[in-house]
Amino acid sequence: MDIFDALLQSHRQQRAICRRLLDAIGEPAQRRQALDELKVEMAAHETAEERTFYVPLIEHDETVEAARHGIAEHHEMDEMVEDLEKADPGSPEWLEGLGKLVHKLEHHLQEEEEKWFPLAREVLSRGQQKALGEPYREEHDRLAAKEEEEQERERQQ
Repeated sequence: MDIFDALLQSHRQQRAICRRLLDAIGEPAQRRQALDELKVEMAAHETAEERTFYVPLIEHDETVEAARHGIAEHHEMDEMVEDLEKADPGSPEWLEGLGKLVHKLEHHLQEEEEKWFPLAREVLSRGQQKALGEPYREEHDRLAAKEEEEQERERQQ
């Protein structure tokens, strides 16, 4: 599995969780569970992607701006998640924030897939592309487990 296959797998998972989140608008328990899953997946994906994909892209003049842009969007989405956590689930503010987060996430994923991935394929050798896939998966899975543990601790408090 190369880096693009690994990233696309995570993108599909994020999109599926977003669909469940939007489908569960009237179901508070399902909505909370889906949001928790999205938070875990986003946090694991963002950090693993920044460490294993964006860092190598920063080394190339042609892709440094794409990497910076992607990292900035990750931070924007993290702030949107924090805002959602402060709002009452189901309130107009929460629903509006959820809509904005889902829209921003879809924009980000689409931009990566349609603009940044083709650019990255030009600057990363085929060997690099293949070599980055497994470290991304390992880092993603490690971070997801860590995020899930933190969420469990928070629920127990």
